[in-house]
Amino acid sequence: MPSFDLLSDRFISFLVFEKGLSQKTIESYSSDLARFFDFLKNNNVSNITAADTPLILKHLISLRKAGLSSKSCARHLVTLRGFYKFLVQEKVLDHDPAKLVDLPKSGLKLPDVLSPQEVNLILKMPDTKKPLGKRNAAMLELIYAAGLRVSELIHVKILDVNLEACFVRVLGKGSRERIVPIGLYAREKIDNYITYGRPILLKEHISPYLFVARVGKPMTRQGFWKLLKQYAVQAGIKKKITPHSFRHSFASHLLEGGADLRSVQVMLGHVDISTTQIYTHVAREHLKQMHEKFHPRG
Repeated sequence: MPSFDLLSDRFISFLVFEKGLSQKTIESYSSDLARFFDFLKNNNVSNITAADTPLILKHLISLRKAGLSSKSCARHLVTLRGFYKFLVQEKVLDHDPAKLVDLPKSGLKLPDVLSPQEVNLILKMPDTKKPLGKRNAAMLELIYAAGLRVSELIHVKILDVNLEACFVRVLGKGSRERIVPIGLYAREKIDNYITYGRPILLKEHISPYLFVARVGKPMTRQGFWKLLKQYAVQAGIKKKITPHSFRHSFASHLLEGGADLRSVQVMLGHVDISTTQIYTHVAREHLKQMHEKFHPRG
């Protein structure tokens, strides 16, 4: 079993490159985890598998007794729930003991969403005359066209893409497979990359993965996150953008366009439709704005 420090490093890396959280938020998560690990060590717990639900509750009670506010205790719980969810996702643990601990209701946080115009600006940024530009254009088109997580995007294999039928096979969380349509724009960019860009990047190397870096090495989360930030700056977009912004935008734009919630749930790979329902709030807000703007009595 990995040490506490190693598990913390892996989780923080995930928050930085997968979730794109701010430096301040990362520092809060790191501080919360360090305090939790100190608590475990003081209770003679040296293995994360021994930290069960009662122990997590005991930790939260100790924080309250130490004078932390309800808001700060809730933040600690958010950190622990995210941490344990990550450990289950990475198959370090086979169950989530923090899931049973109730999180106080503190209002609905809506996801960051790009407008279709902002998405188009970013999609136009890669220089498709160059092999790397062809790859980057294909990656951006695919992550938006299929609403992929960045971890799913970089693990797409070349055999997972059917350009003739316009769909991609995705292996999501919990090794659950789903088939998602990708559309003509993504098909064109992927076909151009496979034909004219990927062979140059591979040189004489072989890789099963669709998206590769130089000399055939697999594309990484960090690599995609870096190029996305670069293109956002070039496009002149000021709002905070992460790889997950494209997934949020994918779902919201579908719902705004009239797609039903169940279809969006299937394409996102959500097991529980309640996870998908957060996007209906974004769509409803958009409809409200359109009504106020265009209705004679809005």
